[in-house]
Amino acid sequence: MTALLEIENLGKSFTIHSIDKHIHASQQINISLNNGEFVGIVGKSGSGKSTILKCIYRTYSPSNGEIWYNSQKFGRINMAAASERQIIYLRRYEIGYVSQFLSVMPRTTAIEIVEQALLDMGYAKDYCRQQAVKMLTHFELDEELWDSYPTNFSGGEKLRLNIARAMVKRPRLLLLDEPTASLDNASKVKVRELIEQLKAEGTTMLGIFHDIEFMQGVCDKQFNISAGQLV
Repeated sequence: MTALLEIENLGKSFTIHSIDKHIHASQQINISLNNGEFVGIVGKSGSGKSTILKCIYRTYSPSNGEIWYNSQKFGRINMAAASERQIIYLRRYEIGYVSQFLSVMPRTTAIEIVEQALLDMGYAKDYCRQQAVKMLTHFELDEELWDSYPTNFSGGEKLRLNIARAMVKRPRLLLLDEPTASLDNASKVKVRELIEQLKAEGTTMLGIFHDIEFMQGVCDKQFNISAGQLV
């Protein structure tokens, strides 16, 4: 199988100047993902799991190492050294990211948030609305909330909306940062169903979880991380 993503000796550290302390969040991370694979990372809070995903998505600039991604547009590209323009393109068209927190433009309704993800990719308005309706229906977000602003949504509703926005794009690579953190069991099942569907369609996924049971039967590989290192 062809590797879609290869992480080589990735490291990220932070300096807290106020207390003159240097923290190694992640170090010597090596992971390879083939096309269509789902790889899971588990570990305690603060062990460095989210740092890995943020380095891939380039929310953080890695301190060292390389992140090779096999892009449809650019070919094999090192995400650690890619230009801002390249990163923006990849986020829009090829790589999705689900975080635990919803960050959106103010005065944008729930359905517009999901719809906009596809509009940004150049799809027709009618198609975008149709797919947004399908996604919100799948996640059982109350239809009365579709035209509301997410400001007053519960944590679980915001997370479902966040997942819908990322998954509606059917990205080539999907990064999942605790996608079931604040969901009830019924909503977790909905997430799992869509993960299985995307996987069947060929999406490659790297996810971090506390919920190991949720991952069983879905992940092709599982890594454990402790004190910033895979063990």
